[in-house]
Amino acid sequence: MTSIYPLTDQADSYLEELAESLSVTDAAREAAERSYTSLGNWLCRDQSSVKVFDPKVYVQGSFALGTTLRPISEDGEYDLDSVCEFHALSMDQLAQETLKTRLGTEVEAYRKSRNMEKPLHESRRCWTLHYADEAKFHMDVVPALPNGAQLRTLLERASMKTDLAGTGIVITDNERADYRIITDQWPRSNPLGYVEWFKERIEPQLRQRMIVLAEQAKASVDEIPEYRVRTPLQGAIILLKNHRDMRCEGDACDWPISIILTTLAARAYRSEETIGKALATILDTMDDYIEQRGQQAWVSNPSDPFENFADKWAEFPEREAAFHAWLATARRDFAALARETDRRRIVEIAKAAAGETAVRRVDEAFRGGGRGVRAAGTAPAAGLAFPDTPRVPSSPRGFA
Repeated sequence: MTSIYPLTDQADSYLEELAESLSVTDAAREAAERSYTSLGNWLCRDQSSVKVFDPKVYVQGSFALGTTLRPISEDGEYDLDSVCEFHALSMDQLAQETLKTRLGTEVEAYRKSRNMEKPLHESRRCWTLHYADEAKFHMDVVPALPNGAQLRTLLERASMKTDLAGTGIVITDNERADYRIITDQWPRSNPLGYVEWFKERIEPQLRQRMIVLAEQAKASVDEIPEYRVRTPLQGAIILLKNHRDMRCEGDACDWPISIILTTLAARAYRSEETIGKALATILDTMDDYIEQRGQQAWVSNPSDPFENFADKWAEFPEREAAFHAWLATARRDFAALARETDRRRIVEIAKAAAGETAVRRVDEAFRGGGRGVRAAGTAPAAGLAFPDTPRVPSSPRGFA
């Protein structure tokens, strides 16, 4: 039988503070933005060997979603994921290897022009720039080509929604057999489409909080950068990702990957107004959004439904088991925290669930009079509940 605990005002307030302590700092966010903007300007300079191909650099992943975790260790680095999309090239003009090499040549020239000591690193799908130690981040740059029209055609043939197809891209992968030949079968991706879908999930709360922040700053809403606002869904995902990092054991390759946590959390979210409320709903129902297609577990990419984020679970069943084990632990940990009213007890539980460093940051801010970000009209309410034991998954509810 599932044990149910109320969500207290004290616990809900602490979860807001905890998410704040784990969130990327404004300084780091602004430094990251300067970095990918600088690279984009470099690729478009008059002397650039790729300027003629109309390159555009933009951020993807957690920085674009507002779910970036602040490194727990003071020596830790942020991972900035970016895309370099060449708008004046197509798959029938060159091989994946050629595109990646051309981009790599320019990124290497950029590295040298900025006197970066660490060498450029090539990964399976990207180039990685390692900034100086004091910058505390590295940037992955994925070469890409537009693929919106082709993705739209695929979705239309399958009678699927096409509203996010226009930003589809294809990327390179040096482990594919066709990496060195000209073909129209490059790996697909759609990071901008995913961001658009995610922002639809948070739009009401984002807008509300931006209005409040604008009123406080006596500014217009248009003057408030979106990254200055953290919505309940973003905060909940930050807490879930950090909990995974603190509580999962064994090979990190088997841990639940962030894109699965983020997608399931966003589908389960029902516009709750605080992080505690959002966590209650997400933890209770997120596994309902894992489909079963035959013998295959399926977490569909909302911006490209042909892609299964859980495709590795069939080959590595331990990863599916690790997800469910993590989810059971998260339910127990947050249920234990949610029922407490005494701050000392909340802090002790949070140390196990979120780590000593995050809790210390909350304590330092609390003692200094600082508080987590909370817009007006988002006061917590008691009476919600977290399950603290695994549930039997119900039938999938489809897409959010």
